[in-house]
Amino acid sequence: MTERNVEYFFTPSSPWTYLGHPRFAAIASTYGIAVQMRPCDLGKVFSVSGGAPVKQRSRQRQDYRLVELKRWRDYLGAALNLHPKFFPVPSDRASMMILAVDLAHGTSAAMSYAYAVMRACWAEEKNIDDDATLAALAIQVGVDPASLGTDKLRADGKARFDANTQAAIDQGVFGAPWYVYNGEPFWGQDRLDHLERAIARG
Repeated sequence: MTERNVEYFFTPSSPWTYLGHPRFAAIASTYGIAVQMRPCDLGKVFSVSGGAPVKQRSRQRQDYRLVELKRWRDYLGAALNLHPKFFPVPSDRASMMILAVDLAHGTSAAMSYAYAVMRACWAEEKNIDDDATLAALAIQVGVDPASLGTDKLRADGKARFDANTQAAIDQGVFGAPWYVYNGEPFWGQDRLDHLERAIARG
């Protein structure tokens, strides 16, 4: 029997990915779905899909983004700072650490670590572009940072990060989080109900 899986395109600096991550993890666990972790360079994705970083968007879009973030934060009862100390923040370093955890310790550990990184940015006022912070977060989820520091692991993580970014471009991704199940795309944590219904159908 072929294992069912969801491709999970994201960047750890996305508040929407942070808000959706626990619910997505619960769905995957409930239905026995394998998760393909695909952290990617959303800046490169934006450059070919018409997207723009937050600070480059129109004032109307920036203002409404804050309305929606507050709305979802309150609805989900999530801890989230609307104006975190370290945002915007480069996320390549964090993404490759997530991939290193995935390669060295498996997807379950990587999912836990990814959420710790997102929470650090959006709820704990930590800089996720800082090596010491990323190492401390690994320890927090039971991963020894020393197990992630080999040259081969770094090279493999970088190769996967680049491949994920190209896969995102090839598959028409234009935002995060982005889930793909049976070839069907679902953009945004507000589409998780639709994703779950698709998974439930088999």
